[in-house]
Amino acid sequence: MAIAPTIFHPSFFILIFNIIIRFSITSSMTEAEALLNLKNSFTNSDSLNNWIASTLPCAEDGQWEGVICYNGLVSGLRLGGMGLLGKIDVDALLELKGLRTISLNDNSFVGSIPELNRIGYLKAIYLSRNKFSGHIPKEYFQSMKSLKKIYLSDNEFTGELPLSLAEVPTLVELHLENNQFSGIIPNLNNPVLLALNVSNNNLEGEVPEGLMRFNESSFLGNAGLCGEKFGKICGQTMMKKEPVSPQEINNITQLNNHNNSNVYVSVPDQSKHRSLQIIGIVITCVALIALAIFLIVRSRKKKEKEKSNDDGEKSGLESGHDCGGSFEVQVSSNSISSNDISNNQVKRDNLSKKTSSSRRSSSQGSRGIGELVMMNEEKGVFGMPDLMKASAEVLGNGGFGSSYKAVMSNGVAVVVKRTRELNALGKDGFDAEMKNLARLHHWNVLTPLAYHYRKDEKLVISEYVPRGSLLYLLHGDKGPSHTELNWNTRLKIVRGIAKGMQYIHTNLSSSDLPHGNLKSSNILIGPDYEPLLMDYGFIHLVNPSNFANTLFAYKSPEALQHNQISPRSDVYCLGIVILEIITGKFPSQYLNNGKGGTDLVQWVTSSVSEGKELELLDPEIAKKRDSLDDMKQLVYIGAACTESNPRKRIDIMEAGRRIEEIKTNEVELVKESRTIEVFPSFGEDGYGDSSQGYDDEKVSRRKRGTNSFGSKDTLDFGVS
Repeated sequence: MAIAPTIFHPSFFILIFNIIIRFSITSSMTEAEALLNLKNSFTNSDSLNNWIASTLPCAEDGQWEGVICYNGLVSGLRLGGMGLLGKIDVDALLELKGLRTISLNDNSFVGSIPELNRIGYLKAIYLSRNKFSGHIPKEYFQSMKSLKKIYLSDNEFTGELPLSLAEVPTLVELHLENNQFSGIIPNLNNPVLLALNVSNNNLEGEVPEGLMRFNESSFLGNAGLCGEKFGKICGQTMMKKEPVSPQEINNITQLNNHNNSNVYVSVPDQSKHRSLQIIGIVITCVALIALAIFLIVRSRKKKEKEKSNDDGEKSGLESGHDCGGSFEVQVSSNSISSNDISNNQVKRDNLSKKTSSSRRSSSQGSRGIGELVMMNEEKGVFGMPDLMKASAEVLGNGGFGSSYKAVMSNGVAVVVKRTRELNALGKDGFDAEMKNLARLHHWNVLTPLAYHYRKDEKLVISEYVPRGSLLYLLHGDKGPSHTELNWNTRLKIVRGIAKGMQYIHTNLSSSDLPHGNLKSSNILIGPDYEPLLMDYGFIHLVNPSNFANTLFAYKSPEALQHNQISPRSDVYCLGIVILEIITGKFPSQYLNNGKGGTDLVQWVTSSVSEGKELELLDPEIAKKRDSLDDMKQLVYIGAACTESNPRKRIDIMEAGRRIEEIKTNEVELVKESRTIEVFPSFGEDGYGDSSQGYDDEKVSRRKRGTNSFGSKDTLDFGVS
């Protein structure tokens, strides 16, 4: 009965009222309120002075400093180098349901790592160059299954590396350098991991085999690490310490102290070490003899088989049994071991005759339904059987069809474009057009490697470029790779695109649309940010009824209004790409339904007429005040390229000349030789890079996690 007076006491009702009010406030907190709570948890937040309660964080006319927005929601926080310190209010961050990246680099935060692991949907964490300290709990990353990038370098973290790092399936970049981590390195056997740095810590022991693919620089400054990479064999010692019982002491050395039950005495172990050396030498000799015998026997069998194949080659071709499965590949020098070099040399020596046979079979055109026609043998020769056995993952769907990344049994990665749209010509016409494309060789043009023809389906095989497309680089995960898109880099990309377009227009001058499909998803970013143009020259292969759905040049005003196209329709596409690069905005012109993105042509036209060119610039490059005039010049070039009247529109040569006149303050790097690179297969976003030529309309859906990119499958093209 004593409970009743307590329930009806006035203080009880006040407590319940406060709880209800507090719950209603926290559950209905807006993004602006959440960000203001975060700001209040900081000390020295003067750099966030435009975070004002009466405004919206993602307002088009005044976006809050350091706030990244997508579709009106906060998707990222870029608060690096703002002199912030104090506490990080994770409860406030939890109210930002669209938050995917958070960067607090180059500030003065101290204490243990913040509880960002409570935000399970984060994709990137940047906490480098602060003063965080203490150990990271081993289960910290356990629930962060979407993480792709972790930057914790240049702090004061101690203790062992958290084992839960091995449980992050999508991890692409991991930077832990310049801390005080100790213990062993967990087995991060994750094939999507492309960047690793644990240098300058106190790590010890053997580096896991799954991480040996990374350069030695990733592990420098850890004196306790061992392995062949470090010139220190793990477990090898010249002196051995053993527990010795009192009864054995007199047999080893004279000791005065007989009271201890166990005494540790240094015992030379040289005899055992010599025995191991002798055993190793014997095993090596036996292995070499066995290898020599195997190669001799194999060579004789191959000679007999080649002789048999020469006798039955004609009947074999007529019956459709193509043996074109041999290949050789040029591989970057930094990704191949000495064993690989010797093995590749053996392949070149033993397969030279097969390679020439494969080329003969390719030149015999239509006899084999399942053949693969090589167009560019500089990167290696392979056959349809190699491609059919390859593991594959979906990169995306574009206007021409689906694209797959195929990794063959030897690790060679290519991109296979599977299309039913290139059906305007028969086999002879298709062969002629593809051979015409094979003649193109330019640093900024990606020449296809091979193709396969069937009446109802075609395959076009190209080199795999790990960095991915310009579209993803501009609008995808805006981490450190996006910060490298400074003004000089963007100008370099624009110049490369213009040079590639000039080359295509010169060498395909007889075509009404020399390229026909220029857009940022069809521009790959190669070494040193050199652009590579792809999906060009297909106008004669596409059925006219599908022009509007497959070729972006048919989005030009003259094509939409009068169904007329010309080489200046390509210039219109170039203008869209230029404006996309300099504004950082996703063009609505890429979307079939016109809903979403920014109408760049209209925006630029009105801004230029009002003298507000600087408002068009991406804030990432507008900070470079000494280049604003050059940026305005590029805006004018983009506007001239997108002139609605094609007669008033500049041609491709004039566009290239004007772009070359824009000066840059950065010395361009020497171009690297491009080879087919061997990379492990990986899934969604892997690097971005798994976005080689993916569908424009799926970019926004992909960033919201509603796309199914990266699913793996076995290549099955229905080839008999």
